[in-house]
Formats: sequence, C-alpha cells, structure tokens
Amino acid sequence: MKQKRDLFLCITCLLLALLFSMSKERGAEEAMAARIAPEILRFHVLANSDSTEDQNLKLKVRTLLLNTIYEEMGENASLEETKKYVRTHKDSLEKKAEMYMKNLGYDYPAHMELANTYFPTKTYGDMVFPCGTYEAVRVKIGEGKGRNWWCVLYPPLCFVDSSYAVVPDTSKEILRESLDPSDYLKLSTENPKIHVRLKLVDLLKKQKESKEPISENRK
Repeated sequence: MKQKRDLFLCITCLLLALLFSMSKERGAEEAMAARIAPEILRFHVLANSDSTEDQNLKLKVRTLLLNTIYEEMGENASLEETKKYVRTHKDSLEKKAEMYMKNLGYDYPAHMELANTYFPTKTYGDMVFPCGTYEAVRVKIGEGKGRNWWCVLYPPLCFVDSSYAVVPDTSKEILRESLDPSDYLKLSTENPKIHVRLKLVDLLKKQKESKEPISENRK
C-alpha cells in the first residue's frame, strides 16, 4: 500500500514539475513573441468548414492571394508598405477571391482584415516562431469555421510548397537587422516543442519502470 502511495506521489510531483516547466516555457515564448511581433506580419486563412472540398478551396484561395500580393507589391516592400497595400487593396483582393471561388462553383464571401491574433508555435523552414499574439492579415472564407492555415507574410516566409524547407537569405537578413541578436538566434535555432516532448517521453518511461517492480512484489 505504501509503495502505491509513494508511486502516486512521485508521479504527481513529476506531472506538476512538467506542467510548471511547460507553463514557464510557454511564458518565455509569449514574452519573446511580444518583443518580435512589431517586426512581423502574419497571414491567416480560415476555411469555410472542415470538409475536404472547403479545405482544398482554402489552399487555392491562399495561393491566389499570396501570389497577387507578392507580385503587385514587388520584392522590396517594407513592413509598413505591406500593411498599407493590404489596407488599400482589401476590397479588390476580397472581390478577386470571391470571383475566383465563384468560377470554381462556390458562392462564399471572402473577408480580409488586419487583426491581432494568437498563434501557436510554428516552424517555417529552418526558423521557429514562438506562440503569442501577432498582427496578421486575416482572411475568412464563408463561415470561417474550418481548420486554418497560417504563415509569415513579412518578411516573406509563406511557403506554398511545404517541401521548401530553407528560409530565403533576404528574409533572414531582414529579421537579423530588425530583431535583437539573442532573439534572432533563438528564432533560428530553437524548437521549444522538442524539449516538452522529450520530458513527456521520459516521464512515461519512468512511470513504466516504476510499475514493474511493484507488480513483481504483489505476485
């Protein structure tokens, strides 16, 4: 009985330690996000629903809008120029998306806005952006109740081809010049999720090992 109680207390302590570590790590990520967010503009597309058709449509609309934005702005647009472009071309971009969807047989409205949105930790190529609140170009298709897709619009890190795993040097240079050196280093080399996953695996392993001798003693 005492062994069971000790095991329970041990597991409880480990879980509390894990939760504390995860909370502390998340707090550090969100603090970093608050520091780097003013230099970054995210891109967020919400599908009408989770149906296969609506999810595929979401990706098509995403590609259409990204290609239009990048082609019309040019390669050297600044952060403020990117925001200004979105504000001034909002109506035309919405209409273009709606016309595109109508030609595909969908009568969905498209709504675009600049909004502050909470994003989870996300990897783009060889860079990891921490969870936190960022300003984003938010596109809602129809009801906007389906799974969403996001990327970094500025500096350009929107990879339509998911197999493209290298961040352009020009985008890295923009980040290097605009961010604190220590934040840039963390952004380009750390993946917080890995640490949490390893701790959880280690915990489960210890739990399994702790149960084995108790089972043998009861026989």
